Amino acid sequence: MDTSQSNIPFGPGKAYREGISLIELFEMFPDEDSAVKWFESLRWPDGERECPRCWSTRTSEVPNEKPMPYWCSDCRKYFSLKTGTAMERSKIPLRKWVIGIYLMTTSLKGVSSMKLRRDLDLSQSSAWFMAQRIREGWRVDQHALFDGPVEADEVYIGGRPRRKGQSKRGRGTDKVAVIGIWDRSTSTVHAEPAENLGKAYLHDFIRSRTWPDAPIYTDEWPGYKGVSPFHETVRHRANEYARGEVHVNTLEGFWSMLRRGFHGVYHHWSKKHMARYVREFSGRFNYREHDTEVQMQLIALGMVGRRSTYRDLVGKPETRLNR
Repeated sequence: MDTSQSNIPFGPGKAYREGISLIELFEMFPDEDSAVKWFESLRWPDGERECPRCWSTRTSEVPNEKPMPYWCSDCRKYFSLKTGTAMERSKIPLRKWVIGIYLMTTSLKGVSSMKLRRDLDLSQSSAWFMAQRIREGWRVDQHALFDGPVEADEVYIGGRPRRKGQSKRGRGTDKVAVIGIWDRSTSTVHAEPAENLGKAYLHDFIRSRTWPDAPIYTDEWPGYKGVSPFHETVRHRANEYARGEVHVNTLEGFWSMLRRGFHGVYHHWSKKHMARYVREFSGRFNYREHDTEVQMQLIALGMVGRRSTYRDLVGKPETRLNR
């Protein structure tokens, strides 16, 4: 399957993108068969069914769809639309997967697994597992270099210390740092939990994602110093937040959305899974100018080849970040 997403049109712009109401969603997907056809049109856009194991097109349908709907004559194995995707071995109907993708696409601050459980009539563990697997669909090209100008900044996610008088803000707290970079030329953000905020780590993060001549804008944190000959800073401590084109305001807006999701929807994140939540918010931010159905299509395609098992997700050790 071609997952390049080249056959999906880009939305005409944020102000003119086409949304989908809940009523329209249920009209588009009135039953399981409509969801199956939607996934088929994405996975096999030319109408030729392909085995996800050996890529053969010598396949056939299986009577009664048992044990699976399709059979490959070359590798002699059964498969389904879910095989080779983040949905593999899930017993949740595809229609519920579509609705789950829609809910996570259109909720700017995210959707808790409790809400998915109620809305989709699932068990708590199934709803949580579904959400984690849908998050696999938001992808960022790790090898693409940004032309710039780029903004680089960091944020701290986590709760306040329980004892009064121990609250700290900013760098130096026991919260988890998230580093991000925003490319103005492509309107793309890439963010991930930071191992540390030392100069070596910050320089590697920025340089590995930008061309050498890209203008880089940051605040005055010493860890950014010397990252590039084209580096300029704003002095937040001197109440300077913009100097012409030099600012990190776009990333600050993204951080605000991330914080609102953490405090208002999730309330706590496992450190083990924090990268998944950050990827979700980054992906939703990057896809925001697409029409709603296009966003759903991109996520569904992004789930191909991204299988996660329940054991992988719940393995120890695990530490939670509390609100």
